[in-house]
Amino acid sequence: QLELVESGGGSVQPGGSLRLACAFSGFTLDGYTTGWFRQAPGKRREGVLCISSSGDITVYDDSVKGRFTVSRDHAKDTVYLQMNSLKPEDTGDYYCAATFGNSMCPAPGIGEYNVWGLGTRVTVSS
Repeated sequence: QLELVESGGGSVQPGGSLRLACAFSGFTLDGYTTGWFRQAPGKRREGVLCISSSGDITVYDDSVKGRFTVSRDHAKDTVYLQMNSLKPEDTGDYYCAATFGNSMCPAPGIGEYNVWGLGTRVTVSS
């Protein structure tokens, strides 16, 4: 069974950092492009960042430029989202998603990805 399992969410003060992890279970991340999405309360799910199967990174949300970055560990089949200088507007449920066969990051649409995790909650508040 193919699963993505997110972890690392929590509550943090503005200016703080969190690192989210997306573990591939039942399959390897090799050949997969992985995207990070977030859904703020009352809003739709939107793309944040993507790392393609070839390692290229695409920023979907300009508000995270210079603050968030994505990386991966092939040995652990895990993709990470490092979030620094967090702001209250970064609050939401964060999801990782994967699609196979894309050497480049697709458009940041939900339909572009076909395997999804259940999400992890991030709360940024003083």
